Amino acid sequence: MACVLVYFAGAAAAEESRPVPYFVSLAANEVNLRTGPGARYPIDWVYKRRALPVEVIAVFDHWRQIRDWQGTVGWVHQNMLSTRRTLIVVGEERVMRREPKSEAPPVARLAPGVVGEIRACSGQWCEVKVAGHTGWLSRDAFWGTLPAEAIE
Repeated sequence: MACVLVYFAGAAAAEESRPVPYFVSLAANEVNLRTGPGARYPIDWVYKRRALPVEVIAVFDHWRQIRDWQGTVGWVHQNMLSTRRTLIVVGEERVMRREPKSEAPPVARLAPGVVGEIRACSGQWCEVKVAGHTGWLSRDAFWGTLPAEAIE
């Protein structure tokens, strides 16, 4: 699979150029997912959840082709995306831990579909913040990072 370098300009300059795929989050409470890269393409889906993580898988001009945690793919305008790193809990109920190890005391129990902020990742564990609680989650407990991606 070839990587495409992406260069952002103007208001999107906060994002550095980077190869796809990469993760971002939805920047608004309502984001239209279109069938193609432009306002003339039909709206296929409307997201109604700010901060939902999405994976950018292609770039065309000011449009980003994204994939969500359920595998839905479509196009959104770059202004509808934020560089803020977030996660969505997947599978079953997950335990946020006080330290990055499975035997550490629990901080909170997280239901599937809960969205939170990724603060840092190293190895198999990520420091996260969910509903005011900070702790550690194993990468297999959520969707929102590339395998072995370091986040500082």
